[in-house]
Amino acid sequence: QVALLDRNSEAGQESKAALEEQFEAQRTVFIQCDVTDQEQLKGAFKKVIEHFGRLDIVVNNAGVNNEKDWESTIQINLTSVIRGTYLGLEYMRKGNGGDGGVIINISSLAGLMPAAFQPVYCATKHGVIGFTRSIAVTANMENYGVRLNTICPGFVNTPILQSIDKEENMGQFYSYKDEIKNMMQFYGVMDPSIIAEGLITIIEDDTLNGEVMKITASQGIHFQQYSQTPFTSKR
Repeated sequence: QVALLDRNSEAGQESKAALEEQFEAQRTVFIQCDVTDQEQLKGAFKKVIEHFGRLDIVVNNAGVNNEKDWESTIQINLTSVIRGTYLGLEYMRKGNGGDGGVIINISSLAGLMPAAFQPVYCATKHGVIGFTRSIAVTANMENYGVRLNTICPGFVNTPILQSIDKEENMGQFYSYKDEIKNMMQFYGVMDPSIIAEGLITIIEDDTLNGEVMKITASQGIHFQQYSQTPFTSKR
């Protein structure tokens, strides 16, 4: 059973229709929602619970590339991911009456390295990793029963790549669009299906918490290795 949330009603209805070709209609629901609107996002979570009766998995996947309206980029790429995570924990963590679950926040390889000509996008994706790794440690210490992980894909063949060609998205970095396209050619552009494969891996593997999965055209699915173990107190 899957609930789809998107600001774009047409795209959301198309996705639901595609799922209905394979599954019964009542197993999917589409809710139009602007993730930057706190009340809309809260309401969407409530509707999902009302429709399906429970919540087991949350994927915070909304993202934009807009260096011109950078405040909006922060709101969508980072603030909304944090809010979506807290809403998911509210419904799923065991100390709050939930049954546990999984939260997966989508970052980017730009969250692990500098991204020339996309500094704000890069900053938001670094933030997603830092937040998710931190709250995952908290979840483990406090026995939330919820696992939290991050996926960091390279370039993926989705509409976000089209933003590179638009001055209203790139702003002062618009003149560097060819350099970004050269990077895309160098690193390769992946099909979304491999990201879905990584997502399923995280959902099914109960040992994963606080992990950062990297997905690239050259190396496929692998994990970021961190040398320092975060401090955890024993209460």
